[in-house]
Amino acid sequence: MACLKDTQINALYTLEETIAKDIFDGAVYPWEVLSKIGSYIVELGNTLPEEIYERKGDNVWIAKSAKVYPSAYINGPAIIDEDAEIRHCAFIRGNAIVGKGAVVGNSTELKNVILFNKVQVPHYNYVGDSILGFKAHMGAGSITSNVKSDKTLVVVRAGGEELATGLKKFGAMLGDNVEVGCNSVLNPGTVIGKQSNVYPTSMVRGFIPAGSIYKKQGEIAQKE
Repeated sequence: MACLKDTQINALYTLEETIAKDIFDGAVYPWEVLSKIGSYIVELGNTLPEEIYERKGDNVWIAKSAKVYPSAYINGPAIIDEDAEIRHCAFIRGNAIVGKGAVVGNSTELKNVILFNKVQVPHYNYVGDSILGFKAHMGAGSITSNVKSDKTLVVVRAGGEELATGLKKFGAMLGDNVEVGCNSVLNPGTVIGKQSNVYPTSMVRGFIPAGSIYKKQGEIAQKE
């Protein structure tokens, strides 16, 4: 039976797979760190070795091994880690950490996010106020919706339990190796456990347990 404990940081993420590991110190749930991302980037960025990272503009650090297309836009604070790829017309609005070997693709927009190592958001994605775990992948056109239509604060629901986050802006927390199908919408407060798959064109809300296949609301199968 799913419960709120399944949405905790240690249940979703391999912290060794992000340069931002220390931001999670003292936190229980991943969304607790969303408000800290910007200041953490500035603090961390100023300690990064100059032989590996180059500071560009206002609080933007880009690894020298990263590939950034000329048409991409990166606003600080931001860290682009080693071997990441920022493709044509990517729009990084700020407060973004892009992990080692991660891909931010054509016309993808990021805002207030942590992408763990080897995350792929490669085609027409919007990712805001979200944390994507190691090797998480969002298919073309899939997005995180980060504000409720009635503008009320986001509540996370898992099983029969509820937890008020106190946040107006909260996109999605994706565990390690989560696969999100094309043109899916992850509603505010969505949490998806490790190794789970979401069918294309899905409308997702609430908590999806680890190792699941999300077919549609009310139809979730466990992987064998």
